[in-house]
Amino acid sequence: MATEKKSAPNSEYTTMSGIPLKGFYGPADLEERGWTYEDQLADPGAYPYTRGPHKSMYRGKLWTMRMFAGFGTPEDTNKRFKFLLEAGQTGLSTAFDMPTLMGYDPDHEHSLGEVGREGVSVASIEDMERLFGDIPLEKVSTSMTINAPAPVLLALYVAVAERQGVGPEQLRGTLQNDMLKEFIAQKEWISPLRAHMRITRDMLVYCTKNMPKWNTISISGYHIREAGATAIQELAFTLADGIGYVQAGVDAGLDVDDFAPRLSFFFDVHNDFFEEIAKFRAARRIWARTMKERFGAKNPKSWLLRTHAQTAGVSLMAPQPLNNVVRTTMQGLAAVLGGTQSLHTNSYDETYALPTEEAAGLALRTQQLIAEESGVTAVADPWAGSYFMETLTDQTEQEAMKYINKIDKMGGIVKAVEEGYPQREIARSAYDFQRAVDRGERSIVGINKYVTEETTKIPTLKIDHTPEKEQVTRIKDLRARRDQGKVDSHLDALRKACSDESINIMPIMIGAVKDCVTLGEICDVFREVFGVHTDPAYL
Repeated sequence: MATEKKSAPNSEYTTMSGIPLKGFYGPADLEERGWTYEDQLADPGAYPYTRGPHKSMYRGKLWTMRMFAGFGTPEDTNKRFKFLLEAGQTGLSTAFDMPTLMGYDPDHEHSLGEVGREGVSVASIEDMERLFGDIPLEKVSTSMTINAPAPVLLALYVAVAERQGVGPEQLRGTLQNDMLKEFIAQKEWISPLRAHMRITRDMLVYCTKNMPKWNTISISGYHIREAGATAIQELAFTLADGIGYVQAGVDAGLDVDDFAPRLSFFFDVHNDFFEEIAKFRAARRIWARTMKERFGAKNPKSWLLRTHAQTAGVSLMAPQPLNNVVRTTMQGLAAVLGGTQSLHTNSYDETYALPTEEAAGLALRTQQLIAEESGVTAVADPWAGSYFMETLTDQTEQEAMKYINKIDKMGGIVKAVEEGYPQREIARSAYDFQRAVDRGERSIVGINKYVTEETTKIPTLKIDHTPEKEQVTRIKDLRARRDQGKVDSHLDALRKACSDESINIMPIMIGAVKDCVTLGEICDVFREVFGVHTDPAYL
């Protein structure tokens, strides 16, 4: 039987970000802000895109249902990919294991016990071929969630596509490749920040010239939010990161309109339903104005903020795990009403393990139910003109711009991250939120309200050590079969390129992986030339 814990009296209603909420809103709330339809809204598909990047929105094309998948060997994940595609998924999204994320081959001492555990193990061109076996790369859109070794995975993908007879100009997809948020929140890096920014610059230049359908950077607020940021902080730091990448491209000599249309974003969707919708609307408006007014972009496609969204992993709770289905549904609906272009819905069992096939299928069905049965896809931005939603969108924009302006005054996002400013702000917010939960001021069902003593047992995915043994055997066999002379030559060329900023490293890496140079060997060159970063632990 559920028991209700007493909550502390709520003397002031606020959003999760702390924006005060009135009991109701009316015309005066917009009038006092000088609100006009033309400046704040306009029609869907028109500048400043508050109402969405496309005129017809989901009438014209549903969001991409892109379920995150990855575990065990490449064959294991390939099987899951095919299951999801057969179930109606419209894009692939790849999760990699920790050794791959950190740039280590499966037989490295740091990889012990982690190979294939939280994602798929990929270290060579042969692994990448197994991962996408019987999947025509010219027909699918592939997202890869990886950052520090992102250029290596892109090189592997390009090389495997070439073996399929598919040129880089045909490939569609997204590489996360957001190192700024790694230093802010997720902490998966190899070398110091400025070295990673140089590598990102080289990828941006290469993809702009050779991969016109590829999104080179998915500027990711998701991990910033998962680390404890508020919605406003997630919005501000994510857009500040985007500004940093655009500046890097401009500094590299690219015309902003040649690469900005291929930048994409990735946001978290948490529990505060209205605030999350306002966040997406404010994000599009800020980005449109920034690109047009700050960077002088002339192509309307450069003004568009196109985003993937994922429901909040940090909101999933182990007690009463079936409640997570409801949480995910609310969050998924908020993402759709906010106007996302792509969505991953988390599985209810992810607090225990990687999702089972059944749980992943239910998470996908959640999106399909929203799309097919709720009716919310019929009208673009149904919240437009709501006194409350328009006020909240304006407030969200204003609070986010305070952070962005402060970062500008500090000398830009790279300098701000090096000084630990975003990291400290997030740590403070995470602490404040947990204190509010502990005091009962912020309710979480099953945690501090409606708590039950009964435990719900659910099936979980179990991964044994077989994938690790297989991957270790494979990488050793590959090294024994390849031409070591070619490998050494490629690694020498890569060292030279890393030491000379006038040389773009991407073509060199693509050539290297074709001759079976491994992910770990390439990342070892990064460690050797650029050094290894150690977190200063800002407090």
